Amino acid sequence: TPEMLALTAVRPIDHFYGAHVFYPGFASGTGAAPFKTVADYENNLKRHRDYVRGIDAAIMRFRQGMKSGVVQPKLVVNNVIDQLNLQIAQGVEGSTFYKPVTNFPEAIPAAERERLTKAYAAIVRDQLQPANTRLRDFLKNEYLPVAREGHGLVHMKGGDKLYAYLIENNTTLPMTAEQIHQLGLSEVARIKGEMEAIKTRVGFQGNLAQFFEHLRTDPKFRPASREAYLQGFYDIGKRVDARIGEQFSVLPKTPLEIRYYEPYREKTSAGGSYEQGSPDGKRPGVFYFNAYDLPSRSTVGMETLYLHEGAPGHHFQIALAMENEALPAFMRFGGNTAYAEGWGLYAESLWNELGMETDPYQRFGGLDDEMLRAMRLVVDSGIHAKRWTRDQAIDYMLSNSGMSRTEATAEVERYIAIPGQALAYKVGQLTISRLKAKAQAELDTKFDPRDFHAQVLMTGNLPMAVLEKKIDTWIAAKKAG
Repeated sequence: TPEMLALTAVRPIDHFYGAHVFYPGFASGTGAAPFKTVADYENNLKRHRDYVRGIDAAIMRFRQGMKSGVVQPKLVVNNVIDQLNLQIAQGVEGSTFYKPVTNFPEAIPAAERERLTKAYAAIVRDQLQPANTRLRDFLKNEYLPVAREGHGLVHMKGGDKLYAYLIENNTTLPMTAEQIHQLGLSEVARIKGEMEAIKTRVGFQGNLAQFFEHLRTDPKFRPASREAYLQGFYDIGKRVDARIGEQFSVLPKTPLEIRYYEPYREKTSAGGSYEQGSPDGKRPGVFYFNAYDLPSRSTVGMETLYLHEGAPGHHFQIALAMENEALPAFMRFGGNTAYAEGWGLYAESLWNELGMETDPYQRFGGLDDEMLRAMRLVVDSGIHAKRWTRDQAIDYMLSNSGMSRTEATAEVERYIAIPGQALAYKVGQLTISRLKAKAQAELDTKFDPRDFHAQVLMTGNLPMAVLEKKIDTWIAAKKAG
C-alpha cells in the first residue's frame, strides 16, 4: 500500500539489506555474475554505472524520510557507515570490484585484458569509490544527527502499523505481536527443558547458564582453523548424503558448495546462509558459514547448521523448485519467508531420521539453534512492540542460549534492521511439523515421508494456508486410494 511504501521506501538501506552489502560480492568474479567473455566484463561495467545511480537514489530516498520523519535508528546507520568505511579503505586495486581483472579466463586476449584492467581501475577510482564515499559522508554528516535513538519500530512514526503488516507479511498468518510474544515464551520454556535433560545426560555439574558458559569457553568446542571448520562441514554433508534417500525421493541436480564468508562482509553476516545456484545447474548452490572471530565460533552447532542451510534445508527447498520447469516462474523463484525459513528449521528437525546429532553435544547444538528461533519470537516482538532495548534483547538471548556475545549482538542488530523477518522461521516450522503429524495420524501405515516431503517441496514456495490446503487434499486422496 502507499502507506507502507512511505514507511519503507525512505529507508532504502540497512546493514543487512542494501546494494552496498549484496553487490560487491555479486560483481567480484566469484559471485553470481559471469566473467567468461569480454561481453561479461563489459556488462559488469554497465552494472557498476547502475550501482552508482542506485546509491545516489538511496540518498534521495533518505532525504525524503528526513522530511517525513521516518528514519532509521542510529545503530543501523552507524553499522552501514562502518561497512562503507571498510570498502572505501580497500582503495582501487584492493577493491572487491577490481578482482575480476586480477583473474581473467584464458579466452580473453592480452590487448583486451590491458584495456579492461584500465577501465576497471578507472571506474573503481572515479565512480564506485566516490559513490560509496558520498553515501558514507551523507549518512555521517546529515542523516545520523536526525536518526532515531529508539531501536524498535514502536519508536518510529507509523511503526506500529508497519510492524503489524510485517508480521502478516513474514508469517503469512494473521497473528498479533502479543500472540507472537507468548508463542515464543512457551517454546523457549519447552526447549529449555530438553536442554536441561542433555546437561544431566553428559554429567555436567552446574546450572544451564554455567553449561552454556562451558560450551562457549572450552577449547574442545572451538574450530581449529578456517580450513578444519570447512572440512568439518563437508564431512557432515557426506554423512547426510548416505541417508538422504530414506526421506526424499527427488534430489537436486544443482551441486552444493561450502564456503566461508569473505572478509569484507563476515563481521556483520549471519552464522550461515545459502546462495542459490543457476537454474541450469552450472553455478552451484553455496552454503556460507561465518568464520569471523574464530574463537567465538562453536563446533557444537555444525550439524544443525548444515541441515538448515545445505541438505535437506535451503539447498533442497530452493534448487528443487528452481529446477522444476513445469512450475510458473513465480513458484520457481518467488516466495515467502515463512515457507522458506520454516522449511530450513523443519529440515533441522530431521536430525534423527538422517543419522545426525548422535553426539549429545551436537544434539544440544540442534536445540540451541531451535532456541534461537524461539527467542526471535520473544525478542523481535519485544523490540518492535514492547520497547525492549538492544541490551535487554542481548541479555535475554545470552541467558537462554549458548550464543556468544558476538553472535547475540549480530542477531539483535539484525532484528533491529529487518523487523518481522526473524518471526517466520518458527511459525513456518511449527506449521510444517503440525501438517506432518496430521498426515501421520490420518494415514498411519500409508504415510511415507518421501511422499510428504515431495508434497511440501515440489510446488515451490507456498503461503502457509495454501500449503495446509494442499496437504489436506493429499491426505484425503491417499485415504481414498
